[in-house]
Amino acid sequence: MLIIVAIMYIQQTNSRGKYRCYLLLENYREGGKVKHRTIANLSRCSEEEIAAMKLALKHKHDLSQLVLVSEAGRPLSIEVFPGNTHDAATVASQIRKVAERFGCGDVTFVGDRGMIKNQQAEDMAHYGFHYITAITKPQIESLLTGGVLHMDLFDQRLAEVETDDGVRYILRRNPERAVEMRRSRDDKVASLRRMTQKQNEYLAAHPRAGVEVALRKINERCETLNVSRWVKAAARERKISLVTDQEALSEIEKLDGCYVLKTDLNKQAADKETVHARYKDLAQVEWAFRTSKTVHLEMRPVNVRLADRTRAHAFVVMLAYRIVQELAARWREIDLTVEEGIKELTTLCADEVLVQGTPRCNKIPEPRPQVQQLLKAAGVRLPEALPCRGVRVATRKKLTKNRSTH
Repeated sequence: MLIIVAIMYIQQTNSRGKYRCYLLLENYREGGKVKHRTIANLSRCSEEEIAAMKLALKHKHDLSQLVLVSEAGRPLSIEVFPGNTHDAATVASQIRKVAERFGCGDVTFVGDRGMIKNQQAEDMAHYGFHYITAITKPQIESLLTGGVLHMDLFDQRLAEVETDDGVRYILRRNPERAVEMRRSRDDKVASLRRMTQKQNEYLAAHPRAGVEVALRKINERCETLNVSRWVKAAARERKISLVTDQEALSEIEKLDGCYVLKTDLNKQAADKETVHARYKDLAQVEWAFRTSKTVHLEMRPVNVRLADRTRAHAFVVMLAYRIVQELAARWREIDLTVEEGIKELTTLCADEVLVQGTPRCNKIPEPRPQVQQLLKAAGVRLPEALPCRGVRVATRKKLTKNRSTH
């Protein structure tokens, strides 16, 4: 089982003390990291509307979704929670669901370091389930200090350490990720140097400007960029410079690209290569979640109000993703994405056949060769004609207009 979750909330900021800005933001996990994106600017809304939306975000069940996915990447279940529910708090109900509702016996849950912690591992053990997860960098450092892990193990392609209590640690260093981390660190230092240069220029041009203010700004920026452990700003007379703690930097760099997986599976059930491969399969969950929310299916906006309808909306999106996933597999040899294939299918049309001025049926012309290839690969055979029932079908763009005229 693979797990993924996202949360939406409202953030208030002040623009230079002139006016308040309200933003609708969303947190989601990708690649084991928490990322943020802005959904909408709510600054034009009244205080009453903002308060109502905050209340809805606190209690409405459409703002945090958790998806259970099979080993093959197929979604098995989706559940929605109040938007203020912590990620790890959503796992217990999924464990009970798998054990009691699905009646599963031998199951291994795969989740990132924010989803599966000690409490969740104990809950899984209660039902005889197992887990595969990753540990945080402070946990890695603690295991290195305690002598459980050793740095030379990261020099192997894939190393393994098993403790006396049956917990296994799978270690690996990703050299590409190590290069990315060093490049990111260099970019942060370069931005700090540019900021320091601007502050020095300002201090030189304004003799009455305070050095302490400029120094505080740079050090606050160091905190924001998460480099304050090894970079500090120091002032000498009226000139500010950056000071790098090489010893602290070397200590941080030694874990660049390193990650450690943790599992309670024994070696007979899964060797270290299998454990590593299953954890990497979390990328399928991230792709499923991204597809459901942004690419084709657009989980939001949720244009319903009641909790059961919100759950139904999320369930329909999950079913739609199953269709997208199936089309992606069937159209893989055609060299078209699902989005491009669906766009090709929009060229399908029907001719209305009139008998004595009354519509009787819709005759379907022969599709173009590209469309025929897509339909054949999808296992769809079009009829020659369809009955005309007088039903009006509106696209999302025309739906509002049709509602206003009927």
